[in-house]
Amino acid sequence: MSMQGAVRTTCPYCGVGCGVLARKTDEGTVEIKGDPEHPANFGRLCSKGSALGETFAADDRVLTPAIDGRNVGWAQALDIVADRFSAVIAEHGPDAVAFYASGQLLTEDYYVANKLMKGFIGSGNIDTNSRLCMASTVAGHKRAFGSDTVPGCYEDLEVADLVVLVGSNFAWCHPVLFQRLLAAKEKRGTKLFVIDPRQTATTEAADLHLAVRAGSDVSLFNGLLSYMSIKGVLDDAFIAAHTEGFEAALLSAQALDVAGISKETGLDVSCLLQFYQAFSATEKVVTVYSQGVNQSSAGTDKVNAIINCHLATGRIGREGMGPFSITGQPNAMGGREVGGLANQLAAHLSIENPQHRDLVQRFWQAPNITQKPGLKAVDLFDAVGRGDIKALWVMATNPAASMPNAHAVTEALKKCPFVVLSDVTGTTKTAALADVLLPATGWGEKDGTVTNSERRISRQRAFMTAEGEARPDWWIVSQVAERMGFSGFDYKNSADIFREHAALSSMQNEQTRDFDLSGLTGLSDESYESLTPVQWPVLKSRAVGEKRMFGDRKFFTDSGKAQFVSVSQNAPMSQISVQYPLILNTGRIRDQWHMMTRTGKSARLFSHIAEPFIELHPADAAAFGISTADLVTVRSRLGAIIVRASVTDRQEKGTAFVPMHWSAPFSSCADVDTLVGSNVDPISGQPELKITAVSAERRKTGWYAFLVSSRRPTLTDFPYWSLARAKSGWRAELAGDDVPRSAQRFFQNLINSSENQDESFVSFSNGMCEGSAAFFRSGRFEGAVYFSRKPVDVARGWVADQLGSTVSTATRFRLLAGRAGGDVPDKGAIVCSCFDVGANQIRQAACAGAWSVDQIGTSLNAGTNCGSCRSEIGRIIAAVQVKEAV
Repeated sequence: MSMQGAVRTTCPYCGVGCGVLARKTDEGTVEIKGDPEHPANFGRLCSKGSALGETFAADDRVLTPAIDGRNVGWAQALDIVADRFSAVIAEHGPDAVAFYASGQLLTEDYYVANKLMKGFIGSGNIDTNSRLCMASTVAGHKRAFGSDTVPGCYEDLEVADLVVLVGSNFAWCHPVLFQRLLAAKEKRGTKLFVIDPRQTATTEAADLHLAVRAGSDVSLFNGLLSYMSIKGVLDDAFIAAHTEGFEAALLSAQALDVAGISKETGLDVSCLLQFYQAFSATEKVVTVYSQGVNQSSAGTDKVNAIINCHLATGRIGREGMGPFSITGQPNAMGGREVGGLANQLAAHLSIENPQHRDLVQRFWQAPNITQKPGLKAVDLFDAVGRGDIKALWVMATNPAASMPNAHAVTEALKKCPFVVLSDVTGTTKTAALADVLLPATGWGEKDGTVTNSERRISRQRAFMTAEGEARPDWWIVSQVAERMGFSGFDYKNSADIFREHAALSSMQNEQTRDFDLSGLTGLSDESYESLTPVQWPVLKSRAVGEKRMFGDRKFFTDSGKAQFVSVSQNAPMSQISVQYPLILNTGRIRDQWHMMTRTGKSARLFSHIAEPFIELHPADAAAFGISTADLVTVRSRLGAIIVRASVTDRQEKGTAFVPMHWSAPFSSCADVDTLVGSNVDPISGQPELKITAVSAERRKTGWYAFLVSSRRPTLTDFPYWSLARAKSGWRAELAGDDVPRSAQRFFQNLINSSENQDESFVSFSNGMCEGSAAFFRSGRFEGAVYFSRKPVDVARGWVADQLGSTVSTATRFRLLAGRAGGDVPDKGAIVCSCFDVGANQIRQAACAGAWSVDQIGTSLNAGTNCGSCRSEIGRIIAAVQVKEAV
């Protein structure tokens, strides 16, 4: 692919922060390629990043400001936002208003919103969906280091001798970085240990999988600290010279012996000792942790239990070693830099510190600096529900679907007197509840910076003209600020904001604070435009940035020493019972992102998994009378959802997994956050998203159906449905109670069609709700529906791929049967989304002698881009080998 004239920008998905080359073609399409010069990815992209060019369909874009569903001009919309917020503040005080922001915002957007709320309105009530992502890491860092500092860099994964992944399905959630790790494993023999209750694509690459009991991480790492002390492998000199609090931390860690830890974690003593011995004997160890650690009611203690082990061995601040948090969102780190969390000020300054408040107030010339932290996300929406917050501005996120206890959040938004949403899409649950909807620019139109998980600041550059009347988030906030009577918001571009952000970071700093961009304060507009990726801190004396922190053994605590934190294992708050016997874990799947507002536009990203599901162990499924492909009602104390059953021994007995991505407009009732409670970490405020007690019950239904259509179907009248993009239309799964009398009439009603001379149907029925109908217009295949009293068994991918094509008479009947036929290629379920390679193709190649994943890659390209499908390819090959042997 020629990328002449391409713009260098940054991927809008996970915290890896991959560089992207993007170009809009003369035909209006968008070409995407990994940036070979970006130090995060060196040209690689995952399946989601590779498909970015397919996510620009404008069918759901907010293109014009709207008040109560009525389109208006920008002036009127901005005036009402400013007037209503000002009126609430005047009558009820500044804490009666709040902002809820997002890791999808650029740093410049975040900065301006934080400045308005904390410096001028005078409240700390600005929080972010990053509270659901990495707040426990922030709290753990601050307790240990005195600052929210990530010590290491990606290069450490490539030079370590042992990498420990904790609570991270790295292969699916951060696939480009995982491939860098696997390359090091192959080249250097790096050992990989994975700590995760689930068997995942990541655990399959591990030298050791520690399938810990959910929530037992503190016991595991306390045991490691105690073991290393007993074996005499601690760095006593480092502990004495550069740390404080060791004795108390060790005393807590010694509460259990190895046998007790085995009981707490569910791990065999031999497995524990293998981990402890390897960690003790290996100097170059990196411990990477993600949402399995953070999204917990004890997340901060888990973080500090990990950090304690690195401090005790002096394995921090040096090449190939240290604790390493990998964030989930593209700019979670940037939001932390500018005070996007309710308990922070900008530039890593503290609200509780009077000197910090004074510094920020003087710099901003702010009239009303907040005096106390604001409400964290869960508490914020509780306050909305109580009526304490009377005006709320949501930016670039969908809390009605993504917050825990989502039903309660939805009800709170309904009650709130004034809700503003600035976003790119108008089809979310939150958009339906907004009084004012403001069109914000989206990826490809936005201009600013983001910071990835290794503290690397990269430019996100616009390569498209903004759709409709969309405007940058920083511009929208600035306009409202000025209408509220505040000065200091007259920015002409994002470079203005970045310079101000950098200047604040350097004010009275002199290397006394971790976050310092003094070397970037004098950037011209041209220099900002051409800014290359750089890690902070960026000092005037050394403008190339810092790879690693704490190599000088100086920390940002009052004493200058790192702090051990005494932690102990607490029982998870969500307890199982006879009524709710399963522990539910939530998380991501390989090819989707958050609520699918972007990835849901790509048919390719639905080709691997197109429907919400629950993973159950075979023993649990049998006990509940559930078989693969059944519909399952999953119920907690707060609500219920309906999802498809996936029965697999990769799931631990007594546990379940449901992905986080499905809600309106892609499913009828699969929003897993309606099940999750509001239990939070008492220090970080991060909610427990990994442990919820639930039940699972087979849902009895009169019929199942699978539908493909070139037109978007209307599905709202069914108790269960899920919708996904197909290459030339849509595909859907449905189920209901009353048996349809006619497949043809049923299909026509779904697509609002009536038969005419250009339309023709072929249909089949055996009179027992076993039937199908295929629909054609002028010889082209326009859709089909398949019914059964059992889950429908058809070649879904093949049928969907035929949409829009002119087909022969023989193919018409094959479409009616839902089977390609022996002489027609059927890829099967897609395994490699990057190259559209299906399971049947992989089986055929294996039968022809491609007995390794690399050989499959040579034959079919599968697994040669992001690599996140390689473990699944390996399983298919193994199954073929077993079959051949038999």
